[in-house]
Amino acid sequence: MANRVAIVGVGQTHHTGRRLDVTGVELINEAVQRALEDAQLTRDDIDGVVIGNMDHFEGINGVECWSILGNGGLNKPTIKLTTGGTTGSTLAMGGYHMTASGYFEKLLVIGWEKNSESDTTGAITTAFDPIWDRPVFAGAVSGLAAEARFYMNKFGVTEKDAARAAVRDRKHGANNPYAHMRKEVSLEQVMRSPMLADPIKAYDMCPRTDGACALIYAAEGAAEKICKTPAWIHTVTNRHLYSYLSDTEWYPLVSLQEAAKEAYSNLGVKEPLKEFDVMELYTPYSMANLSWIEALGLAKQGEGARLIEDGATEMNGVLPINPSGGVISTNPIGATGLIRAGECALQIMGRAGARQVQGAKKALSTGFGGCMWSDLLIYGADKPN
Repeated sequence: MANRVAIVGVGQTHHTGRRLDVTGVELINEAVQRALEDAQLTRDDIDGVVIGNMDHFEGINGVECWSILGNGGLNKPTIKLTTGGTTGSTLAMGGYHMTASGYFEKLLVIGWEKNSESDTTGAITTAFDPIWDRPVFAGAVSGLAAEARFYMNKFGVTEKDAARAAVRDRKHGANNPYAHMRKEVSLEQVMRSPMLADPIKAYDMCPRTDGACALIYAAEGAAEKICKTPAWIHTVTNRHLYSYLSDTEWYPLVSLQEAAKEAYSNLGVKEPLKEFDVMELYTPYSMANLSWIEALGLAKQGEGARLIEDGATEMNGVLPINPSGGVISTNPIGATGLIRAGECALQIMGRAGARQVQGAKKALSTGFGGCMWSDLLIYGADKPN
């Protein structure tokens, strides 16, 4: 039987568009030191380190060795995980599995990115197959625009419906001292912002961020000694269904549907809108919020816009989504999915500050993907059965 596992420490940098004052190693170390401080541990208490980023962005191979003086892995087992845009959530899942296996009792997991030193669009474009995918996928924004347009045409959803999600996330981000974008915007400002790729406008889209996040995982027996209210991981699911972008279905988001279906089945969840207290979703642009909450079973197909318009996903709503400001506020790509896990852990531990959802005892985070790949983790204040 696998060990029960909890997150007991969370550390992240103050995220921004360009950190000229630190190297990548120093950026990583900021998050590591804050996670250790949060858990009141030292490097000597840690049994191993797992680290990842979008390594072809910065052009750094062997990041686990390159960053050794900053990641705390000197003379300890140090492992690299990288799975493209899903790296952050892969790190979150990997930390769970490696601790649950009994191989580590206390494990440090790190995600990071220094996007100011990379060509994100160039890297994403050239990562796809040169014959079948690259001619129709000039970077992330154009692919997301195609997804958005498909959804809009199918359900008659408008750009304004999506813009409400951007307004919500930027409002929430203003309460997060670590967020990259900490300024509220109005619906009119989103609608008037420059067009990037029809129908996606500048304020609909996530930023490119320099930042890092570090989490400390602990097995049962150790977790309770470290943290008064550990964030116990109840289940982890993932679906990677396609190899080629041209094979995907823009809607419904089958991979996210299937990952959620398995996770809910594992825990007996019947009505996710009522049974969860908070969610942190890897929604990199506004329209994704509508289709993702439908795939997660929070609304019927085509009705996600109504849920957002009614305020159900606001901080005072029935199910707050992205209290941290989400990806639209902060996006150091290799760390972004891990930040979602860390933010859920802070909610469960009651340490989220101004972005705290009162009484949060059950939380869900997702990784990037939606239509192609989906990673999903569920956390609780009580130990899993």
